[in-house]
Amino acid sequence: MWLIPHQRKHWLYVWIPLCGAAMWFATLSALLITWLASGRPHYVSQDGNIAYISDVGADNSKPLFVTGCVITGLSFFLSSAIERWLRHEGRLVANMRRRERFLASLAVLFAFVAMCGLILLSIFDTKRFPEHHKAFLFVFIIGIGCSAAFTVVEASLPRAYHWLSRDFAEMHKLKIAYVSKGTIAGILIVLAIAFGVTTFEVVDTGAIIEWTIAFGFTFYLLAFFFDLRMAKGVHKGEFSRERVLAMRQNGQCVAVPREADEAGGSPDQRSDGQCRES
Repeated sequence: MWLIPHQRKHWLYVWIPLCGAAMWFATLSALLITWLASGRPHYVSQDGNIAYISDVGADNSKPLFVTGCVITGLSFFLSSAIERWLRHEGRLVANMRRRERFLASLAVLFAFVAMCGLILLSIFDTKRFPEHHKAFLFVFIIGIGCSAAFTVVEASLPRAYHWLSRDFAEMHKLKIAYVSKGTIAGILIVLAIAFGVTTFEVVDTGAIIEWTIAFGFTFYLLAFFFDLRMAKGVHKGEFSRERVLAMRQNGQCVAVPREADEAGGSPDQRSDGQCRES
């Protein structure tokens, strides 16, 4: 690990959401192609004309389905946990207040719940364990929804990140990351509600919505790649809570040290020695 250049150390973890997103997309594509190429067969567990993901995954494609769900679930949980760890280490912008840290911890906890739900729903398939499958599907949806909601609420708290200067180079990226993740999560949550309503009444519509939600989850996983990549070139403690508080007390600006170094100035202070509130 010490042989890896500092500017490349972020690749030790940014590949995790990429791997999860690629595996999830490949799994869904393989299941969909299998169903279409087989002549759209009507599976034992299938109710409507359009097969649900779980219908295809409960048949001959179950090994692929289980493998894809395990890798995707682990990737999602690890991405969420590593993001929290990087904030704790001060390599990403730290959570300054207790409630922000509490919400971030809840997001990780529910990411773990979602991982367990996804893995278990693939093992307890809808063909052999229909009731168990529905229960674990519900657990997965609740886990994903709560994790996304806590993440968005954390960034939406009044005066969240108010201590950052407008000149803070990562502020724009930070806002884009949270807005993107919040938008994707919001769309998926709305679709999940529609899925819950239609799956029992309009079965085929529910199937289409389920496939849409599943493929959309790929983009939510990819959002973690951009989050984790912001730690590129950042040393431990650069954005820690203690360092930021100390700088604010001294009237200094929270800036990006590596950019300040390139400019020949102090990493803790703007060239004019002033800070502007965001």
